[in-house]
Amino acid sequence: MKWFTAVLLTLALTAHAETITGRVVGVADGDTITVLDADKVQHKIRLSGIDAPEKKQAFGNRSKKSLSALAFDKTVNVETKKRDRYGRQIGKVLVDGRDVNLVQVERGMAWFYRQYQRDQSPNDRRLYEAAEDAARAGKRGLWRDDGPVPPWEFRHRGKTSDNVKTEEQ
Repeated sequence: MKWFTAVLLTLALTAHAETITGRVVGVADGDTITVLDADKVQHKIRLSGIDAPEKKQAFGNRSKKSLSALAFDKTVNVETKKRDRYGRQIGKVLVDGRDVNLVQVERGMAWFYRQYQRDQSPNDRRLYEAAEDAARAGKRGLWRDDGPVPPWEFRHRGKTSDNVKTEEQ
């Protein structure tokens, strides 16, 4: 009976998983894209496992440019299982099999979003954590700053002018 319950639970978890294939027609910031599928339906996608700097934060514009270079006007496959509170689908974005979310972390253009690591596979957790550690050690991207403020803290502080750094920093 236990195996039957395990199978049902597995089916329930995977039943909602889907893959969206389409062209990236918009990049809102370093962790949000818009994908246009073959039926001309737009899907707002929040990249899973990462959190990029806000637009008004240091490296916010650079993070957006990095994601644009990786995905804009390219065909992507998005592996998605759920939506966020804003209705965006949360997913892993692949361009020619390459994990774009992971590349953003490797480049130092996003944090590994540990708060939601349970939503990732154990292998992805290890890869994203190692990528952030390497970016931090190599002072790539946002890790050039002495004390980069994670976006979840930046949002929590209310985006006051004291929190804003210029892109030149």
